[in-house]
Amino acid sequence: MTFKSAVWYPIAIVLSVINLVGAGFAVGQAETSHATIHAVLALAFGLWAQRLRPGGTERPAQLEGLEALEGLEAEVSKLRQELTETQERLDFVERLLARGPETGRVGPER
Repeated sequence: MTFKSAVWYPIAIVLSVINLVGAGFAVGQAETSHATIHAVLALAFGLWAQRLRPGGTERPAQLEGLEALEGLEAEVSKLRQELTETQERLDFVERLLARGPETGRVGPER
């Protein structure tokens, strides 16, 4: 059995509307928690219906994939830069440690 958004889209719309009406009735009877549950369900079904909308403003998966790839490339570039800086700092510390302690230090003259 395959998932058909053309079938589920009207179902999601109807469920959203029913929950909106239910929230209205619950508010009328001063049942705030009951009304809140209906409002949240109406929002969830509405968002689901928007996602299922046929021929809507969905972006092609290729564009989303390209944007994700560009984001990953930028992140990898930033990580490379940070790694280079870290390696330079490590080299600096290794050079300082290789020199050893300075034994010829003299205190300030007075």
